[in-house]
Amino acid sequence: MPYQLQTSANDIIDPYQWPTLVLFCKRPKLHQGKQRIAEAISAEKTLIVAQALLDCAIEDSHAWRGPVVIACSDESDVEWAQSLNENAQIMTQLPSGMSGNLGQRLNYVDHVLRVFGHEKIITIGTDAPMLTPLHFSEAARALNKYDIVLSHADDGGVVIMANKSPWPNIIDLPWSTENLSQALAQACENSELDVHYMLPGYDIDYVADIKKLLNHLKNDQRPARKKLLTTLNQLFISSGVINHA
Repeated sequence: MPYQLQTSANDIIDPYQWPTLVLFCKRPKLHQGKQRIAEAISAEKTLIVAQALLDCAIEDSHAWRGPVVIACSDESDVEWAQSLNENAQIMTQLPSGMSGNLGQRLNYVDHVLRVFGHEKIITIGTDAPMLTPLHFSEAARALNKYDIVLSHADDGGVVIMANKSPWPNIIDLPWSTENLSQALAQACENSELDVHYMLPGYDIDYVADIKKLLNHLKNDQRPARKKLLTTLNQLFISSGVINHA
């Protein structure tokens, strides 16, 4: 069911002007990604976790009322990305043959989408299944007032990056560090953009994050989240990797 915004008469989003939801994703592969979690289980089981996390992000894309764009990390994965959501627009994070860090990829995707008329953009990844309809609602509403809306992550990163103004040059920011959120906000403010911090969150990088997520998902009735909870219970609780609280 589409996410429902709780709006007042003075705070309404035109149904024809919903922000574009952009999902940055990388195709889950064995021995790639979530290596800190792989140290506690196995590479094969970590791949199962990565796929379940991706499924949650795809669930969010299906629930979104506005345009959806899936930005895949490799041009060879375009067909795969389209299979995730047939209603989504698919693009690569960089032009063919180019490489670059996350900042360069975000700048490129943002530029291309604005060329094609997208104005308000909400960007998420695939490793924050704790995101709820409330997070998406707040991000969409906040873009009515602010240039930049960020959801700060516990590890110092961000789990939502939303903008109605183009990102400044963010290539040289300290990506994948505990200083990223602060540096991103500062770069935007230095470019005279209004920055708003919304409801915070966290992503899944460590076993400790899995333990936190287990509690958050207990009452979540979204199908992909219920499936993720079952998977995590099997891989971490039943196996004894995490002691049952």
